[in-house]
Amino acid sequence: MVVDHTNYAVSEAEGDHTLTASDDFIKSDVILGDKMIEGPVLFRGIGHSLNLPVLKVLSTSPAAYSANPSAKLSWPPSLTRSAISLVSVVQVVMCFSKRLTKLVLLLKISNEKKDLARNNACVLIAGSLDMFSNHFLNSGVQKAGSSIKHEKSGNEQFVTEISKWVFHERGHLKAVNLHHHKVGETNEPSMYRINDDLEYSVEIYEWSGSSWEPYLADDVQVQFYMMSPYVLKTLATDQKLNALGWYEIMILGLYSTSFKIPDVYGVFQFKVDYQKLGYTSLSLSK
Repeated sequence: MVVDHTNYAVSEAEGDHTLTASDDFIKSDVILGDKMIEGPVLFRGIGHSLNLPVLKVLSTSPAAYSANPSAKLSWPPSLTRSAISLVSVVQVVMCFSKRLTKLVLLLKISNEKKDLARNNACVLIAGSLDMFSNHFLNSGVQKAGSSIKHEKSGNEQFVTEISKWVFHERGHLKAVNLHHHKVGETNEPSMYRINDDLEYSVEIYEWSGSSWEPYLADDVQVQFYMMSPYVLKTLATDQKLNALGWYEIMILGLYSTSFKIPDVYGVFQFKVDYQKLGYTSLSLSK
């Protein structure tokens, strides 16, 4: 179990300090929401460390270690300090399936002689059932060394917010209406000539939990690709700031750019490969 002699929850019987109170959260609004989690999260269970591209959502203090509290610690613990994760998530965008074999089989993710799994599945890894219990969700909490006593732990808010992300109620993107054509025209041609000026556009939306809302970002890029990208352009949104400081979107979720076709003959593709922390990936080609 995870033992923490500095970050434990104060109680009438402090015991072996396996009841930890952690407020070391991942800094990501898309995963945990934009509202600050007020209280520490109560955790009693096992820690983990995976040789996988995981994101630590809830971490321990540098003084924590993993051991059997009822047995004598006769050798250095196998997991200590920053190597321990209390709660982690995996977004299966580009994970090596050989390392995920058991997890993949449990989730019924396709593993038919493929090196990569790319289905945007979200996996939550937690070593504490108590963390999800009604008792912990409704308990008050006070961290050792702190005079602040919270009437309610952060468990309920933490579990609710992380569940929204895991079940794709937040951070889920989709792309529609992908178009390209010559400047001044509207129809997609069967072929382009060198030095033609063209326009490329795509609409991107994010699921808000109840409806698809325009996704706003300044880091979506398109490649004009043949073996390697000959053109790499950042897509711009048709938006402007109003008097209140909010974005007024002229065409909802529309990203577009224009460029001149390079003086190179061949078969090109328009490619968008968008990956951002917490969001489902977009892989578009045409």
